[in-house]
Amino acid sequence: VQLVESGGGLVHPGGSLTLSCTAYGFAISRYSMSWYRQPPGKERELVASISSAGGSIDYADQVKGRFAISRDNAKNAVYLQMNTLQSDDTALYFCKARGPGRPTYWGQGTQVTVSS
Repeated sequence: VQLVESGGGLVHPGGSLTLSCTAYGFAISRYSMSWYRQPPGKERELVASISSAGGSIDYADQVKGRFAISRDNAKNAVYLQMNTLQSDDTALYFCKARGPGRPTYWGQGTQVTVSS
């Protein structure tokens, strides 16, 4: 059972990236999925979350209007489209799966660095 993030990298300010998180060993269809990030020297913070069926989505104020979370339960994956990236978006990005009465799973993270 694991979550595997991918899609991170180095991008210039104003650029875009799309992160992917794929689940192995369990089906995400009954889990709420979230993206968190941990900037250097700071605590982990919630970026975006999406309910199991995708009907409820929330974003941190810092990313509203720039980031978009989505999921494809058939592919067992969740995505984070990140636009207009800023240096403050530099962080290790994590995927989390949480469901009622079920274990919570975290991925290992993918690094996003925004720099000129």
